[in-house]
Formats: sequence, C-alpha cells, structure tokens
Amino acid sequence: MRIGTYKGFVISVLLRDEHCPPHVHVRGTGWDARFRFSFLDDSVELWDVDPERRRPPGAVLLGIRQALMQRHYLARARRIWWEKIQTVCLENHSWDLGADEVVSGLVIRPGVHVIARAWHDAVGQQTILNLVRIPVWVKINL
Repeated sequence: MRIGTYKGFVISVLLRDEHCPPHVHVRGTGWDARFRFSFLDDSVELWDVDPERRRPPGAVLLGIRQALMQRHYLARARRIWWEKIQTVCLENHSWDLGADEVVSGLVIRPGVHVIARAWHDAVGQQTILNLVRIPVWVKINL
C-alpha cells in the first residue's frame, strides 16, 4: 500500500507475507530498499538494499529516508502497518518502567515487565502497551 513518493520512487508497505520489524519498501530500477520505522519514536533507518551491487547513490537513499521521516508519511506508514499487519512488533519483549524503554526479550527483573499486548492508536498518535501483572497502560506519544 502506497505511503508516498520521493523523486518518483514509490514508498510502500507491502501487504503480503510481511514480517517484523515494521518497514517500508522502495523499488528502483533493479533494486529494492527496505527502511525500518518504529512505533516507539520517530527513528527511520535503512535496513538493506537488494541486490547490494545495484545500490543507488547514498543521496537517493538519504532523501528517501528523510521523506519517510516527515510526520505525515511516518504516521501513514504506522497506520497502514497496524491496520493491515496487526502488530507493532513489541510482543515477546519487555518494558523497563524506570528507563521508559523496551528491553529486548522476555526479561524478568525488578521494574521490568513483559509486554502482554501492544497496539497503535492512529488517531491519538500513540503506541499503547499492556504489561503482564501490572494494571498500568504505558502510552507512548509519537
């Protein structure tokens, strides 16, 4: 599903056989690049280019990344990913209440709680975490 464009390159979330982490695809002539995005903050990074030998110039990849970082493109990518893929890719991770950050994996220690469920509120621009054994909803404003 189309997110937007950058200099004629279409930025899309593919809807078939997608997987974590959240990402978009950009196809060029003879190459396909993937950019990861987050439901925790506004970070966007180049994930990979296939095939590497057909990699476009760095300025093109940087321009695509900067376009995707625009608030409306990133909000659209998150909304489409959530609506179609139905995950924010935070299950089977933990949340550190003191540090306000995700801890990779199922960690059990004081102040760290397993994420039971996570979802995206596209209207409120938030990611909401439901933690195991704690009646607190963690709301992350995006």
